[in-house]
Amino acid sequence: MLTIGELASYAGVTVRAVRHYHAKGLLPEPERDRSGYRRYDAGAVVELIRIRTLAEAGVPLSRVRELLHAGEEEFGAAITDVDRQLRAEIRERQLHRERIRRLASGDTLALPPEVAGILDRLRALGVDERIVQVERDGWILLAAHSPERIPQWAARKREQVADPPLIDFYRTLGQALDHADDDAELVELADKLATYITQLAEDGAGDTDVEPPFAELMDRLAFDTAPPARRLIELLRTRGWTGWTKLERVDPTPEDARQNAVRP
Repeated sequence: MLTIGELASYAGVTVRAVRHYHAKGLLPEPERDRSGYRRYDAGAVVELIRIRTLAEAGVPLSRVRELLHAGEEEFGAAITDVDRQLRAEIRERQLHRERIRRLASGDTLALPPEVAGILDRLRALGVDERIVQVERDGWILLAAHSPERIPQWAARKREQVADPPLIDFYRTLGQALDHADDDAELVELADKLATYITQLAEDGAGDTDVEPPFAELMDRLAFDTAPPARRLIELLRTRGWTGWTKLERVDPTPEDARQNAVRP
């Protein structure tokens, strides 16, 4: 008769594993002898080796008992099912590894690769990192909200990023982030942006095409990250435009027209 340590040694497992299998009900736990020790026979070694073999093959412990007592046909079907589950887990883990690899490479948290490439392009063009963060966070919301439309939006954004006036706007906005709301540079930026927006509208490329409530959420995110953007929208209204994510034409009020006429 064998002690638990000898049993574990013969089966190639640890004593802790034996006790775990006892707790799971996979290996019967013998009564203690008169000395207070549990003693195991050779059959327990064989049973423990079978349990270990199934577990090492990737069979979940919840199914080991089923396979230990299955007939040949039932065993084959169960193993096929376990193999299917393992292959599905492998595919999922491969996806996890790919996501981890992308995370390690930079701004790819919750972002498709094509969007990460756009952000890298903005950095390469000298756009302020704070503006890149506004873009990144906006794309994260878009990717979660409408993932099927990301390829279309990303393709359009790549075309826009190739347009020098937009990059000039980004650079100017980055400089404006370091100035107060009443700084003349914001007024200059509003003029540049209004001109650019008008051109986008004429080309039919200026609308992100998301519903107003979601556009408002994205606007708040941009304003929290870059507060001067809120003041910029106020200035744009006097020039006939409103919105940040979803730009729309507006008719300036008399007060807007007056401010626009006397702006610095």
